[in-house]
Amino acid sequence: MLSRLLKEHQAKQNERKELQEKRRREAITAATCLTEALVDHLNVGVAQAYMNQRKLDHEVKTLQVQAAQFAKQTGQWIGMVENFNQALKEIGDVENWARSIELDMRTIATALEYIYKGQLQSAPS
Repeated sequence: MLSRLLKEHQAKQNERKELQEKRRREAITAATCLTEALVDHLNVGVAQAYMNQRKLDHEVKTLQVQAAQFAKQTGQWIGMVENFNQALKEIGDVENWARSIELDMRTIATALEYIYKGQLQSAPS
């Protein structure tokens, strides 16, 4: 009788150990699944952040290239405007020179006309 109780006790103890081992494996499996799900969820966010960072880096490079091109073009425009201003100044100088020459020529023409009229009046008619 004692032997039978001992065997029953050992059998029940083995069943409990197996049940406990089974539950432990299920808990480990559930914890692993939960961990993987959490990591996957976090990885999605990290992957999105990484992609956004790559896009931003690309946009920054593009913007730098465009800014450099704009600066170069602006420099060219400034050069053209300065050349245009210089040309206008030169035209203004030529115009002033032409006015001066014209005024001198009128003065000479008036003087010659005055002299000519003076000679005509002095000459016996």
